[in-house]
Amino acid sequence: MKLSVVIVNYNVKHFLELCLCSLYRAIDQLPVEVFVVDNASSDGSLEYLTPRFPKVNFIANKENVGFARANNQAIAVAKGEYILLLNPDTVLGENTITDCLDFMENNPDVGGAGVKMITGDGSFLPESKRGFPTPMTSLYKLTGISKLFPNSHRFGKYHLRYLNENQIHSVDVLAGAFMFLRKSALDKCGLLDEDFFMYGEDIDLSYRITKAGYKNCYLPFPFIHYKGESTKKNSIKYVRVFYEAMMIFFRKHYPHYSIFFACVVKSGIYLRALLAVLNRIPLKLFSYTGKKALSAGPCFLVLGSEDMISEVQELCLRNGLKGKHRYEVANEELYPDGHLNIQRVGNEFTHIVYDREAYSFKKIIQLMSTTQGQRVELGIYSVQTGVLVTPQNCYK
Repeated sequence: MKLSVVIVNYNVKHFLELCLCSLYRAIDQLPVEVFVVDNASSDGSLEYLTPRFPKVNFIANKENVGFARANNQAIAVAKGEYILLLNPDTVLGENTITDCLDFMENNPDVGGAGVKMITGDGSFLPESKRGFPTPMTSLYKLTGISKLFPNSHRFGKYHLRYLNENQIHSVDVLAGAFMFLRKSALDKCGLLDEDFFMYGEDIDLSYRITKAGYKNCYLPFPFIHYKGESTKKNSIKYVRVFYEAMMIFFRKHYPHYSIFFACVVKSGIYLRALLAVLNRIPLKLFSYTGKKALSAGPCFLVLGSEDMISEVQELCLRNGLKGKHRYEVANEELYPDGHLNIQRVGNEFTHIVYDREAYSFKKIIQLMSTTQGQRVELGIYSVQTGVLVTPQNCYK
């Protein structure tokens, strides 16, 4: 077995269905096994997905055991030469797996690899490439100093923004949303530490991979991560949970730093919390006219087959989506540049909706990579499921 793919699911059945569809296109005839570990979802994930993906090995937990433990359950029985840890809210291009396999096969000193993650609006996710969270690096991140000086080799070490996102780099930390791991490296450094429940297990594992004598690498192969870390990084809860995860990491690997780390990072948390409160004040005093408010309802630019368009029109009626949607019969051959072929007026659309039977996932990812900063989000529809998946909602 060349590759074992492990996905942990918790109440995101429609995102996971899309993820699995893109994954099976990417693995095609490759010798790959797929595991889905369900952490006691209450949305009917197993009932929905099992008949659709009979080749998947489903593991049903009776409680939410966390990310680390759930992954370890599957890794323990996996037979692959490589292990891919994959989030359920992701979309892979048809070439993603083969490109990663080729890189790992040609670089035996690499223990793990990550890829170029973009969000549902085409924005690059900075957690795609990170440095280890030393006490000062963590403080710079929590206080926002790293954001003020993103290209500084001193202040910007957490997200390594000074490294070109379109080039291969040796990095410290791989993102848990996509960790392409050499099984022999895992055998040396051990599985994920189950003391971490929500955050930090990817940092800890990345650290142990390097201590085992391997390199971690960032690969500029784009793939979509709908709900990345950056979508919640400004919440006070995230800051607290991040701090707790970093404390576990430092107590484990740098015990002589833990007291100092606790002092400096707690200071950073209080400052970050204050900034979070202050940032909300202008939103209450003034009307915000930047991004088109989704409370007014989404407005779709839909590209796909006639059947797909007809179904999306009915879907909009069922869900009361009364925006001035635009529908274009399109496919990869007719409109190879997708929405870029369509003349748009300003920011008239909130979403670009692609028919996944008319466009390859590779092409969709490529096209969405051009929308960064345009305040438009990706929707993917399938006539096979009748579900429209967007970053915020799944419509059916």
